[in-house]
Amino acid sequence: MVLENGFHNPIPIFLPMPQRAHSGAMNKTPQPSPESLDRQWFVVDAADQTLGRLASEVAQVLRGKNKPTFTPHMDTGDFVVIINAEKVRVSGNKPTQKVYRRHSGRPGGMKTETFVHLQARLPERIVEKAIKGMLPHNALGRQLFRKLKVYRGAEHPHSAQQPQILALNPSASAQ
Repeated sequence: MVLENGFHNPIPIFLPMPQRAHSGAMNKTPQPSPESLDRQWFVVDAADQTLGRLASEVAQVLRGKNKPTFTPHMDTGDFVVIINAEKVRVSGNKPTQKVYRRHSGRPGGMKTETFVHLQARLPERIVEKAIKGMLPHNALGRQLFRKLKVYRGAEHPHSAQQPQILALNPSASAQ
């Protein structure tokens, strides 16, 4: 901006913008209340299922992404019971090469175990670890993980909840 004396004005002059007429209230995205959420129970048979494909589908159900009321910061998912965890499969050389690690917190306290050994000892932990890695790594993920129940054999104590059979993608089963 050039003044009458030929110098530039170093301070710009900002004029207020004219206010537009407000046409109405903004529409808010509906938030489901915890009371309105319908929690269902599903049972999944892990026999002859590929571990990662099974885990990704179960994680989506736990998270609630299969529902129209999905909200990223809320627990909108369902309960999932997995049976026959001892019969889950992995492909290729993973049975002998996949290693599960845990640490006691003490110096030199690293414990390693292969898939085959852990499957013989605690097959539930294999499925739990795969699904937990696909959930959010925060307080919400810990809350979602509590809705997962994994059992070694075909029996589970949740028949009173009348769980429905969750149909997985047929391509998820191991050949």
